[in-house]
Amino acid sequence: MPIKTILFLGAFLLLAAGALFEPLLGVIGYMFNYIIGATSQWWAEPIRYWGIRYSFILALATAIGMLLNSRKLRYGRTFLLGQEKLLLVFLAVMWFSTLLGEPTVGTAYVGHDHPSLKMTKVILFTLMLTHLVTTARTVNLVFWVLTVGGLVLGLQAYGAPASSFEEGRLESIGSPDFAEANFCAAYLAATLPIIGVQFLRTGWLGKAVCLVSGVFVANGIVLMRSRGAVVGLAAGVLAALVMAPKRFRLAILAGIIVAAAGGYYLTNPKFLERAGTISATEEERDASAASRLDIWSASLAMWEGNPLGIGAGNFYQTIGRYLPQLEGRDTHNTYLKCLCELGIQGIIIFAVVIVNAVLVLRRVTKQAQKLSRKGEHNALLLQSYGLIVAIVVLLAAALTITFLYIEALWWLLAMPVCLERALENAIAEGKATVPTLVGAGASGGASTT
Repeated sequence: MPIKTILFLGAFLLLAAGALFEPLLGVIGYMFNYIIGATSQWWAEPIRYWGIRYSFILALATAIGMLLNSRKLRYGRTFLLGQEKLLLVFLAVMWFSTLLGEPTVGTAYVGHDHPSLKMTKVILFTLMLTHLVTTARTVNLVFWVLTVGGLVLGLQAYGAPASSFEEGRLESIGSPDFAEANFCAAYLAATLPIIGVQFLRTGWLGKAVCLVSGVFVANGIVLMRSRGAVVGLAAGVLAALVMAPKRFRLAILAGIIVAAAGGYYLTNPKFLERAGTISATEEERDASAASRLDIWSASLAMWEGNPLGIGAGNFYQTIGRYLPQLEGRDTHNTYLKCLCELGIQGIIIFAVVIVNAVLVLRRVTKQAQKLSRKGEHNALLLQSYGLIVAIVVLLAAALTITFLYIEALWWLLAMPVCLERALENAIAEGKATVPTLVGAGASGGASTT
């Protein structure tokens, strides 16, 4: 058995067993396993026939650990905050859509969970995440998981063989959710603000890790040649400049300039040529971009005929009725996918989830400035800033990429709760000059459990 296989198996067993005593270890293991896609790695091949369900075991161990250590959890007086309730409402709308729509058929989900089942698992994990990651320190730990995970994906992209490239684009890196280049590139783009925040907050060794991670992440994005990721990055840069905390504004501006220069250095003519088609005229637009306009038009026609939705997972089998030449194709737009499959009620709840996530982060930012201890103030301030920019990147990329059932999106939309609880805990521990959190009535105050 290869040494990497032994090390991987040992790390998995350590995290799964450790989660029974410290549930946060299970969260770390679950997230890292999701990012790198352990089952698709060569070093997992020798034990693949064992049929180990890594994510399921880690999630189950985390849940059991939470029950065994329930008195140590620090999520406050209220078990479910507003954003968590909205996530459950969205899940309920999704299940309701399956009752309205016809049965899902075809090959789109062969070997994979149906979206309604997958999203049930996703929401359950996010609820564990938001009840365990409740301090600036534990949020920092999750940010390091995302930073190191991005580095691993970047290294995989750098060392990918020629067989991994299709029509000049790097495919199938990391988790099954990232099997298509657009998904992986947009996810990597969303990790860059997180990496940037970690660079600002850490010592020289941490800065070196962040610098290396950022370089390999940027290189991976270039190799994947995703126009959606470019759109997301452009929106992220704008958000980063507009929302930059005053104290760190100069450092952030310098960082963006250096990152932009370095990113441009890593580009190649094919990447620039593909990125240039984003703003191309109708005559210059390539077939892929043109087909998206056709499918978006057909998607709107589909929704007009089914205002309450066609049912989660049914777009692939339905689009051919409106556009026969693109039968089985995806929407290439998260919001249209939501509208078509989950109906008007689905897109409304989705929009409310997004808006509330931003509002929570803005509230945390304002209140974090009142914390009396500078370290805590800087941590929560930069963490909320990095998270909101990461969300902007994904939401902008979602205009041309379908993220509706991609788990990483829901992590980002749930993590504002982690920061909200981290702020409450800081206040409860006497690290703040303010007596309570704005909207504490909805959040359950700042006490711990």
